[in-house]
Amino acid sequence: MSGDHSDAAIARRVRRLETLLEEKGVLSGAQLDEIIDASRSGASPAHGARVVARAWLDPAFRSRLLADGTAAVRELGYMEGSYQRLRVVENTKSVHNVIVCTLCSCYPLRLLGPSPSWYKSEAYRSRVVREPRAVLAEFGLELPPATEITVWDSTAETRYMVLPRRPEGTEGLREEDLAALVTRNALIGTATV
Repeated sequence: MSGDHSDAAIARRVRRLETLLEEKGVLSGAQLDEIIDASRSGASPAHGARVVARAWLDPAFRSRLLADGTAAVRELGYMEGSYQRLRVVENTKSVHNVIVCTLCSCYPLRLLGPSPSWYKSEAYRSRVVREPRAVLAEFGLELPPATEITVWDSTAETRYMVLPRRPEGTEGLREEDLAALVTRNALIGTATV
């Protein structure tokens, strides 16, 4: 294998890639910094699941989460130093929420971990806006016809997370047991839990 694989050479290539991403308007320097910081800080969907479990158990926290998601998740130690606003949208019996980023793949990385490949795909990004019910059905999520589906489009400034409905029969579970029920797909809205 040929080529310079020294730390200095790798650092130059990484910096060049960062520069190109900034010049082309794909990501800003602040966005790149956040992605790198989040990956180093153990970004994980387990964080989002803990937020949901707390909201299911603590009505006051749930109210704060829905009013100001950024401040509420910071109470739990998540999103420190993040420049984005987090908006949490709640699923109810009559409304189901799903998240997309139609321009790229903006996503609350610190709370949901690395985004799945399907979230970044052109097919998901374009179709979930036009035909959300059909896309959700492809994920195995069949919603009643009367259920309203609301699609939220993330931006560089505002990220979204879904607060799924608490499953029936979970009244006696502890916070960590509830968190174990929550999947990343539920936090995006392509699953119920």
